[in-house]
Amino acid sequence: MPTIADNLEAVLTLMAGAAARAGRAAEDVTLVAVAKTRGPAEVRAAVEAGVRIVGENRVQEAEPKIRELADLGCAWHMVGHLQRNKAGKAVRLFDMVQSLDSRRLADELQKRAAAAGKTVPVLLEVNTSGEETKFGVAPEEAEDLVGYAAACANLALEGLMTLGPLGEGPLATARAFRRLRALFEKMAPALGPRFRFLSMGMTDDFELAIEEGSNMVRVGRAIFGER
Repeated sequence: MPTIADNLEAVLTLMAGAAARAGRAAEDVTLVAVAKTRGPAEVRAAVEAGVRIVGENRVQEAEPKIRELADLGCAWHMVGHLQRNKAGKAVRLFDMVQSLDSRRLADELQKRAAAAGKTVPVLLEVNTSGEETKFGVAPEEAEDLVGYAAACANLALEGLMTLGPLGEGPLATARAFRRLRALFEKMAPALGPRFRFLSMGMTDDFELAIEEGSNMVRVGRAIFGER
């Protein structure tokens, strides 16, 4: 049975192939290993195999793992929906919040970051598929929220994030990714070099995402195996 290290090597190989097909270097794409429902031993194995960034979907699940694995020195990203009442803990625990999706959450993160004397890197989550079950700001509202977040002194807006549509096939997924890339390319010139991440692609679609311009993928099952 493949180990986590075996799986990670296979994912990195697929990422490199997708990057090559898009005319880009493998090192231009950042991997976030999503550890939702995974135990500390599994996360440790992934980091020891080469993972540098671990993603978590829930603050309450991540908190004990982050404390137990503090010796690993990896970065931790919040990639799931963040409730405002968890913003304070998120500011303390995570190196990046990838799921900023409202002014109210921006305000709460700003307040908590200022109180902690920190600057928190964030990505704006955009619902490019239009699915009602997904979080994220609507594409037509994204520019307004980008401007709002960029003006928050203790937030560092570093890019955009989206999730591909569920079960609609590669054409619909590619359209969703292209829509985010178009938004990113429209906004980037005014936001400077720190606005650099296009986070899209998960286990079932990360190769397509890279081919469509993603430079950050969030992969869980392909690394850790079936739950």
